[in-house]
Amino acid sequence: MKKPSAKIRDEIAKLQEQLKLAETREAERIGRVALKAGLGEIEIDEGELQAAFEDLVKRFRGGQGGTTGGKKGGGDTSGATSTAAVASGANAGGTSEA
Repeated sequence: MKKPSAKIRDEIAKLQEQLKLAETREAERIGRVALKAGLGEIEIDEGELQAAFEDLVKRFRGGQGGTTGGKKGGGDTSGATSTAAVASGANAGGTSEA
């Protein structure tokens, strides 16, 4: 049996809210780590910061040869996804803090 379009729209809205919350949690987690590492004190152009995050994503996804330490398998992918989400969040946050 097919679902009515209104029910599908409701499910989509719930999933979008879940996605928003998950992205927020990921951004906050990576942001805390970045601040602890001293990233908040560095004067850097947002474009350069975005490029650095993209390089980091490639490193942890295995696109740049071997990695030093860390987990292999599914854990790397989720970490890389989080980093990508934060790269966007860092750009948004960087303008308000800078």
